[in-house]
Amino acid sequence: MLKVTGLVKRFGATLALDGFSLEARAGEIVGLVGHNGAGKTTFAEVASGLVKPDEGQVTVGVPRAETGFAPQRLALYPSLTVRETLRLFGGLAGLRRRALARAIDEIAQSLMLTGFLDRHVGVLSGGQQRRAQAATAMLHRPALLMLDEPTAGADPETRKALLDAVAARAAEGAAVVYTTHYLPELADLGATLAVARAGRIIARGTAAELLGGLPGEVRLSMDDEEIRVTTTDPTATLAELLAGLDRPVRAIDVRRPSLDDLYRAVAHAA
Repeated sequence: MLKVTGLVKRFGATLALDGFSLEARAGEIVGLVGHNGAGKTTFAEVASGLVKPDEGQVTVGVPRAETGFAPQRLALYPSLTVRETLRLFGGLAGLRRRALARAIDEIAQSLMLTGFLDRHVGVLSGGQQRRAQAATAMLHRPALLMLDEPTAGADPETRKALLDAVAARAAEGAAVVYTTHYLPELADLGATLAVARAGRIIARGTAAELLGGLPGEVRLSMDDEEIRVTTTDPTATLAELLAGLDRPVRAIDVRRPSLDDLYRAVAHAA
């Protein structure tokens, strides 16, 4: 569905992409993570056709009209109502009349915008604007959907609505590239992971594959002592600790490696 190979993009002396390669298949949600400056947003802009790369190739397996992109920064007209905004973007995607009206009703319900359709975008809350922007990308049920930090600064209600809508779109067969700093979202979405650093992808796979070598922690609390052990196998470590104790344990806490551990490992790697 989407395949980018060897993307290079320079902005003056800044090398934003340095051989960036990534593939997203139909029905797959790719969670793109990495620290600031890793090239995530530049990749999204290149893959969506907004920015031309200096080198490399972008292959999109569907017509451009069947793609949807919600950029990190809000790109809406504050003087338009939400309904007018959706009519504009839907028209650009080729929707007309009844099909357009039906699509607006469906995406408004999905993203909890029904009560705000006739309000001007400029007076909406930040979360409502985030939902409206995502709606412009998802309105025409694109086969390729790219969302760059869609829940940045969003409230829990907005986050849940967006995640549910993204999961539903992938279940219908869309390829989704989802860039985020909120790593638990990717676990909720069941996303595969792509870890970016310095303008290229340095790790790619399932959460289980990428988290397998990262440490978790086992903590045992007793009346007068707390034992904490960092380990890559919390279950085995817990069994060993319990076998060697001859006093009562008041509490046990097993923390397995998480997406946050993966993010920190990448962000602080040399």
